[in-house]
Amino acid sequence: MGIRKAIALGDFDGMHLAHKTVVTGAENVTIYCVNNRFTLLQKSIFERRYPNAVFADFNKIKNLSAGEFIDTVLIDEYKAETLLCGFNFRFGKNAMWSAHDLRAYLEARNVWVRILEHQDYDGAPISSSRIRELLKNGEINKVNDMLGYNFTFESTVVEGDKRGRKIGFPTINQSLPEGLCVPKYGVYESRAEVGGKMLKSVTNIGIRPSFRLDTPVSETHIPGFDGSLYGKTVRIELLKYLREEKTFSSLDELKKQLTYDKSSII
Repeated sequence: MGIRKAIALGDFDGMHLAHKTVVTGAENVTIYCVNNRFTLLQKSIFERRYPNAVFADFNKIKNLSAGEFIDTVLIDEYKAETLLCGFNFRFGKNAMWSAHDLRAYLEARNVWVRILEHQDYDGAPISSSRIRELLKNGEINKVNDMLGYNFTFESTVVEGDKRGRKIGFPTINQSLPEGLCVPKYGVYESRAEVGGKMLKSVTNIGIRPSFRLDTPVSETHIPGFDGSLYGKTVRIELLKYLREEKTFSSLDELKKQLTYDKSSII
């Protein structure tokens, strides 16, 4: 018998370690993303990392009964022979069916259903909601542990007010991707991908209380880098939370703090 065509079902918001257990549960897996929110890993990065993913048109499937979803989408459209899902997967209109209902419905039709149990971290199951809460609290080390990779985002570099350049700390300025969970405001040790290389950097996420922005932005200083990145898409990884945002009474006071931040990552 050849390899059975497998479909991994789930929200896969961020593809954390528990999600990875599901999608590696069989060979020849198509990752079927049911509800495309991507609050932990933006879609552009997700697509590059998982070219075997397909993204549901949620408006098209949200009113299907569980049986209709199985028959018309999983069986007729994707020809599934094996289905993989987590223990808490629910589907169908109003999320009426569980993973065990899925198995019961298909067991007589020669379609295998593998239900993957939860994966724990610090004595509790890994989940996207738990990771989002930790991210908002600045516990980036735990976030990265549960994701299995560093929290990452990318966006186009735009022009800022160049205050940092005036005091010897030029930054690349980026909007945070729409829909992405915003990390706790503050300064992070980070890495910036420039020219295919990951460079040590310091990233401030927030509204810069000394200057009061309306929406949070990302500002990253890359020590030793002096090129122009305007208009380019740069990927940022957050590694460690260093401190909260502060209000500075002068540019000199800001420069002293930035010098200290820089010394902590080099």
